[in-house]
Amino acid sequence: MNQRTVHPCGFFLICGILSVANLCAQVPAQGSAAPKPWPIRVVIVTPMSSEFDHWGEREHLSETVDLPGNTQPLHTNAEHTILGLISGASLPNAAGSIMVLGLDPRFDLTHAYWIINGIAGVDPEDASIGSAAWANYVVGDTMREVDPREAPADWPYGLFANGGPQVTPGATPVTVRPGSNSYTLNASLVAWAFQKTKDLKLPDDPEIAAFRAAYTGYPNALRPPFVLIGDDFASDHYWHGKILTQFANDWVKALTGGKGSFVMTEMEDSGFLNSLYRLDAVHRVDLNRVLVLRTASNYSIQPPGVTAVASLTTRHPGGSKLAMESAWLCGSTILHSLVDNWDKDYDHIPAP
Repeated sequence: MNQRTVHPCGFFLICGILSVANLCAQVPAQGSAAPKPWPIRVVIVTPMSSEFDHWGEREHLSETVDLPGNTQPLHTNAEHTILGLISGASLPNAAGSIMVLGLDPRFDLTHAYWIINGIAGVDPEDASIGSAAWANYVVGDTMREVDPREAPADWPYGLFANGGPQVTPGATPVTVRPGSNSYTLNASLVAWAFQKTKDLKLPDDPEIAAFRAAYTGYPNALRPPFVLIGDDFASDHYWHGKILTQFANDWVKALTGGKGSFVMTEMEDSGFLNSLYRLDAVHRVDLNRVLVLRTASNYSIQPPGVTAVASLTTRHPGGSKLAMESAWLCGSTILHSLVDNWDKDYDHIPAP
């Protein structure tokens, strides 16, 4: 069979012509105005498609728009006032997806509110599977590490802060540069969101109720799902167990100057906040309009009498479903309030 070959110079010439044609197609014709960016009111952010399903179906976000640089398209309503972003799991995906959206000139995000939500592991000291926590603080996992077998005998962990002391219960808070490893959200907006949702009856499940009954000695883990204010620790390590949960408590408290309280663990939120922090600095978004809502799909600690490894590999399969229902119920309550009161919320951020 004969094969046709293209000389390298011809190949690059063709590529150049196509590139110029593509660029010209994006430039408005002479005398025509560039299309106005969509005035976005709320951005819904989830790491995974399954976490977005309820939002897409129940909030009628049926239109899709390509987002160059992101693996998933954006979802929007008919009025083009609400965007749904699926970032992909992990910190790099979270940071990258927010950045490409924030820099896209097709969207005016200067007055947009952000509802970042998804499933998470929960400390059974604080809440139960299906519970929903609004965060005042998001803390990242940038740190130093030695194998605990090589650590000094008085160190409880082999993990410690960059430029800071070993993190121990009651340790001196670590000084963190703003926007580096710890992010403070608008406490007034968080309090308003909590006030609007604290009395919601979150869904429960008889099988989940039986599963949580094993957590004797943890009163909040035994409760039906409820809404609370609680902070989260974002890490690309999927960790589990009593020791690492205690570390998360100590770490969050240390990196928030003793003000934060660890409740939820997930793999994206410090990535989301890092990009939003940078976009706020160039006036593309308003960091004061960001909410982080995490809902519990599993416990971060093994139940009494069970090893950490056994607990990690026997998560209840219904936990994620329950958590996603809670996320939509709480998040949509806030979404509807913002949209229904947009004449006021455009200029004035809600407060309790």
